[in-house]
Amino acid sequence: MNHARITYGLAHLYVLTLIGVLLGAFGIQFIFGEIPCPLCYLQRMGMALAAIGPCLVILHGVRVRFFGMTIVAAMLGASISTRQILLHIANTEDPGYGTPVMGLHLYTWAFIVFSTMIAVSGLHLWTLKEGESYRPTRLSTISKCVLGLFVLVLVANVISVFMEAGWHWFLPGNPTEYQLLD
Repeated sequence: MNHARITYGLAHLYVLTLIGVLLGAFGIQFIFGEIPCPLCYLQRMGMALAAIGPCLVILHGVRVRFFGMTIVAAMLGASISTRQILLHIANTEDPGYGTPVMGLHLYTWAFIVFSTMIAVSGLHLWTLKEGESYRPTRLSTISKCVLGLFVLVLVANVISVFMEAGWHWFLPGNPTEYQLLD
């Protein structure tokens, strides 16, 4: 059984899952009108960075260093999520930022997602045999669609940050409006 070939297929699922998480954050943002704070955007960037490793697997084939990149990005994202969790548990009267989803705030879910990324990437590194690789001869339509959707979600995040910050260099700590629109 070629673990590298399975890993290549799972890279697609990995990217689609992260796209789903980012689209879920957009849903909370636009459906419920909750404007993301700077730490929320940093967590979104961490997820995008962590997805670059599996995107590179899709583009260039299975290589160990791509999973290393994902682990480092997920550790960065987990530290940002931890920072936000600690900000809200330090004050016992603080209800947290945003509406909870299934009982947890989005930054807590982000921590869970980042921790899962670290574990899954570690499992891939653990199960790949030395020298084992897989690279298709050309990108499939599914691969192109997954990568294209990832790029669209990245562009949407950049537009979202620009709409919120407008022409200012910094986002407000507790945003209440889209500065470009107001």
